[in-house]
Amino acid sequence: MNENKREELIRERIDKLFVLAEKNFRNHPERSHRYAVLIRKLSMRHNVRLRSEIRRRICRKCNKFLVPGQNCRIRINDNQKAVIITCLECNNTVRYPYRREKSKTNKKKKTNIK
Repeated sequence: MNENKREELIRERIDKLFVLAEKNFRNHPERSHRYAVLIRKLSMRHNVRLRSEIRRRICRKCNKFLVPGQNCRIRINDNQKAVIITCLECNNTVRYPYRREKSKTNKKKKTNIK
């Protein structure tokens, strides 16, 4: 099988599992957690990188499917310039850095100075 075709099939399977995990979380959270484990196993077995959207919704420590407000807490820390996600199942904390957008007034001032 062609390498690109194999990777494309795996990505499709991962996307389907992710959609199923989102749909089933309210009624069957244990099923969603199982889908998250399967997503992680598939990506590791076939060496396929997960999209950041999917990667941030699975806890790195306990492999649970994370839903903001239900089993994870999301905070923004201006001092660290980071988004902090805390899993409420295992208390694991992950920080994702961000850069603030420059406001339009700052851009205008810089262009007028030059």
